[in-house]
Amino acid sequence: MRGFQRVNRTRLLPICGLLLVCLLTFMLAGCRDIRQAATEQDTAYEVTDAQGTVVKMPAKPQRILTLSMSTDETVLGLVPPDKMAAVNDLLDDPVSSNVVPLARQVKGRIKDPSVEEIAALQPDLVIVPDWGDLTRVASLRDLGIPVVVCKGARNLAEIEETVRLIARAVGEPERGDKLVGMMEEKLAAIQEKVKAIPENERKSVVLLSLMSTYGGSGSSFDDACKYAGVINGRARAGIRDGQEMSKEQLVAINPDVLFLPTYNNHGNYDVASARDRYLSDPSLQTLRAIREEHLMEPDEAYIYNCSQDFVFGVQEIAYRVYGDAFHQEAGEHLSAVDD
Repeated sequence: MRGFQRVNRTRLLPICGLLLVCLLTFMLAGCRDIRQAATEQDTAYEVTDAQGTVVKMPAKPQRILTLSMSTDETVLGLVPPDKMAAVNDLLDDPVSSNVVPLARQVKGRIKDPSVEEIAALQPDLVIVPDWGDLTRVASLRDLGIPVVVCKGARNLAEIEETVRLIARAVGEPERGDKLVGMMEEKLAAIQEKVKAIPENERKSVVLLSLMSTYGGSGSSFDDACKYAGVINGRARAGIRDGQEMSKEQLVAINPDVLFLPTYNNHGNYDVASARDRYLSDPSLQTLRAIREEHLMEPDEAYIYNCSQDFVFGVQEIAYRVYGDAFHQEAGEHLSAVDD
């Protein structure tokens, strides 16, 4: 009997060992499946864009493409430059861009790209403002490329909304909240100085833009003027954004300050002739701004900015109208990306 028991134990040992190996293999495979599921749950997410479309993101994007300067600037405050497949070609122009050093770290360049050109860049997220060509959106989605449509922001509230939407789209919602907080903090500091300017000393300004219908009520420039404690002459005259301002209306407004255009398209546009249409016109020589030579050249990278750097546009307007108390350096940029 004892011999029989010894024989069976001998035979059972290899079988038990095999069972133990199988059990450990199953347990390890199960752990890997759990870890993989947890990883996928951490990186896969959904975002609802400005049109109400639910966009599924399989993971945080590594090749982001946006179709406007402002959205490029927003993304560059949320992720490092190496996460972008390309940027707008004007981001290299210091007259138009306040993020030139960051833009130089991105290899690709675009200028109103076609669907084919976008697809060739192999983006894993495309961000499109709703003022652009939205016919590309469906075509890009048909190619399996995630596309998020955002608002073409016209005021501070819409800019903050867009920052948060883009932050969710790139998988960094906490950075979006941080960036909005930085905006609010900067704006509060500017407005603290604006409060010191008596209401009866607030000055009026008219923006002479190469976009002749830009700058009336409802524009981002108009909203920035309000935070800067400056009267927007176009808006006061009842001119809405998108409407032309006649020279007769300009005479009636009679602004304290004129903002002159500086954009020259990398030296390819004759900005001097655009200015002369106003400054050399005999009918405008009675304007207070021309008579007293209150002709300013604001940093266009700031005053046309509809990213988080809108707040520097507010400060730029106040600086050009009220002076050194609001001075700031060129190339300021808010970023929630850790160094």
